[in-house]
Amino acid sequence: MKKPTPNPPESEAPIASDPTSPYESHDSKKFHDAAERALDHYLAPTALIMLSAREPERMYLANPAYNTESLLANASETLGSASEMLSNFAATLDHSHRKTALGIAQVVMVAELAVNQALDHVELQP
Repeated sequence: MKKPTPNPPESEAPIASDPTSPYESHDSKKFHDAAERALDHYLAPTALIMLSAREPERMYLANPAYNTESLLANASETLGSASEMLSNFAATLDHSHRKTALGIAQVVMVAELAVNQALDHVELQP
């Protein structure tokens, strides 16, 4: 009876004496250390760069340096953008979901109007 696949070729030498194997040679610790350094070089600095290269916008932090007018103006622009995005998104939906998205857009518009009215009442600091 014949086998469907032939036997694999026999290797000339066992893996333990393979000079290219980093884990079986006498320098396996060196290879392991080099691999760790390479991984640290390519993976670890990315997290540090992402954390330190760009600081977040300070307006979104609890920063008492921003005055009420600046905060209200930014909130008004943000709510206006959200309202526009919701209106555009609602146009792509079917009828039942469109009403929900337009309802949310209306709530955002009401909030924008309230922020704009509060902005009108802010007294400018000299």
